[in-house]
Amino acid sequence: MGANDISIFSIGFLLLLLLPIFYIGYKLKLRFNKRVIISVARMILQLAFVGFYLQYLFKFNNSWLNFAYLLIMIAVASFSVLHSANFKIVKFIIPIFISILIPQVLMILFFNKFVANIDNIFNAKYLVPIGGMLLGNCLKGNIIALNNFWDNIRENEKIYMYDLALGANRYQALKPFVTKSILAATNPTIASIATIGLVSLPGMMTGQILGGSVPLVAIKYQIAIMIAIFIAQFFSVLLSIFFSTKLGFDGFDMIKSSLFKTVKKKKNKKVLTTS
Repeated sequence: MGANDISIFSIGFLLLLLLPIFYIGYKLKLRFNKRVIISVARMILQLAFVGFYLQYLFKFNNSWLNFAYLLIMIAVASFSVLHSANFKIVKFIIPIFISILIPQVLMILFFNKFVANIDNIFNAKYLVPIGGMLLGNCLKGNIIALNNFWDNIRENEKIYMYDLALGANRYQALKPFVTKSILAATNPTIASIATIGLVSLPGMMTGQILGGSVPLVAIKYQIAIMIAIFIAQFFSVLLSIFFSTKLGFDGFDMIKSSLFKTVKKKKNKKVLTTS
């Protein structure tokens, strides 16, 4: 037995509860009302489109079509990472796409074959939602890692140059920055794994229980998906940093500033993210 349907009117009533927030935001001059309205509107439109499309995707359940949809999701995630990290898209799109594609696809197929034990590992019912959960977490991890890595390199370029002057090669000089970036990207996931069930019930587990699964089955799926998320995110972050360092430095181990968007935009972004 699935969850009860939610009517359009019910969602409308829920949206009315945003009105007090808009009023308080206006009085406190938070200046976020417009962004909240745009974000909620975008969410509704995007999910409505996805819901409409997924109905047909699940109905046809064609392996090639399902995999093509997964590739589109990865491509959109790659563009989002590059935009957030201020990379020039043309130069970095292929390496970042590959760094997300390889861990994602391998992890999803392994999960479907050896964890979920389904016959068709490209079944839309498993491929799309599990792929979405893995991809969403890889997206956040890559954005945090790449921003952290390149911001630190720019802020501490003298330390990097000093290590090179002492005889270290590029990768030895970059090792402290890589370590710090990987930790920054994976720490939220590790913290989430450590507190799951105590602080919150995650979306997959909640969805399965609402969908009619017994709690024990939902818990086993949640344990498996959290481990899969961490593995896919770790290797995706590692590959993204590796590929970006291959392209981001010239033959003299100097940063290729031309591969990144303007420094002015980057500084503005940094102020926003650290405030």
